[in-house]
Amino acid sequence: MLTVAYLANEFPSAVEPYVVEEIEELRRLGVRVIAGSVRKSAPDEASRSKCEPQIVLRPPHGAILLRAMWLCLRRMKLIRPLISRVLFHGREGPIKRMKALAHTWLGGCYAVLLEGSGIEHIHVHHGYLGSWIAMVAARLLSVEFSMTLHGSDLLLHATYLDTKLANCIFCLTVSEYNRNYILERYPTVEAEKVVVARLGVEVGEPTARVVAKPRMRSGPFTLLAVGRLHAVKDHAFLVRACADLQGRELNFECAIAGEGPERRNLESLIRQHGLETRVTLLGHVAREQMDSLYVRADVVVLTSRSEGIPLVLMEAMARGKIVLAPAITGIPELVIAGKTGFLYEAGSQDEFVDRLLLLRSLVLAADHRELDPCIRSAARQLHWVQHAARVQVRQNFNRSRNLESFGELFLRRIAPQTESIPHENFVLQQI
Repeated sequence: MLTVAYLANEFPSAVEPYVVEEIEELRRLGVRVIAGSVRKSAPDEASRSKCEPQIVLRPPHGAILLRAMWLCLRRMKLIRPLISRVLFHGREGPIKRMKALAHTWLGGCYAVLLEGSGIEHIHVHHGYLGSWIAMVAARLLSVEFSMTLHGSDLLLHATYLDTKLANCIFCLTVSEYNRNYILERYPTVEAEKVVVARLGVEVGEPTARVVAKPRMRSGPFTLLAVGRLHAVKDHAFLVRACADLQGRELNFECAIAGEGPERRNLESLIRQHGLETRVTLLGHVAREQMDSLYVRADVVVLTSRSEGIPLVLMEAMARGKIVLAPAITGIPELVIAGKTGFLYEAGSQDEFVDRLLLLRSLVLAADHRELDPCIRSAARQLHWVQHAARVQVRQNFNRSRNLESFGELFLRRIAPQTESIPHENFVLQQI
């Protein structure tokens, strides 16, 4: 039986369900997967998950640290090129270099914990610190490693990514934008090493029946944002846009589902603009409760500064919701402007608000069966966008289909077959 170690930075995590899904898919294919996490998950995250990590690296035990140091010393020849890269090459500052050395030690800990388990390959999800740890452990155990890159780990926090790309046997990434970015930014990387592996959401009967339908309106125009309260998600941008809408004396409300370190700053910003009755921070919302939020929303908005291709947009579109998102990174591969959703120039609050005002007019026209022929035509077009959004997700971001393709690709790359298999970039469908 093929044995693979699968490492994530924090596992399980409600905002990264794809980690559990990929582990379960590999196990379904008969792979023995040893799931690992760099950090220990919060108790509530662990209790919600069906898949628990078998290895948690931090905090490391004293005995493991000593064994890891001895392993690194005994097999120094294997990791010397990595240590040389940290100490003598590149433009990283002293703090990043010190962190890399610490992560090298953690890589030794990971190797110690995997010793004797028959590991044949290590895969790491995300290119953050866990990828350096996995790379070091793979060298110490004389096995190969691979990784998956998403958004910020490639575009914002790509520390030592040149070395990680050079050492991995293949790299999965979630968008064609990311693949092109890697090949342009790191020209020494072989093109066939980088493969697009799209994520996806459930598009079966449960989501198909939650379809947006015209309804007579008595309440406010409703916005929904879903995502961790982190600076990169830029919910502050959304709050300021809501202040603009309030200044125009519009009847609206905005719900933000998610928890994170920016909550206190957002609460302060909401109070500063007098939006307490307009903007609600819902905190963490269980996945089984999200349907009711999607049903109420007129528009699902995203205001991130950096993304891969967000699951929240896929989930909203699978339900036939109107989405508005920044035209960055791989998002236009999912949200085709004016066809499957709507885009705005990242950072432009004026354009964001203008798009919201237009969508509000169209939603109201559809709800009240506006008699003006031009507005009625535009409202019908909006319904076509909602339909096209569902089709887009069903055809190109279907979780079950993409997971099956992920598993097949993964096994092909680890144990190459003698016969060639066409269409290995299984997600590069024509959109």
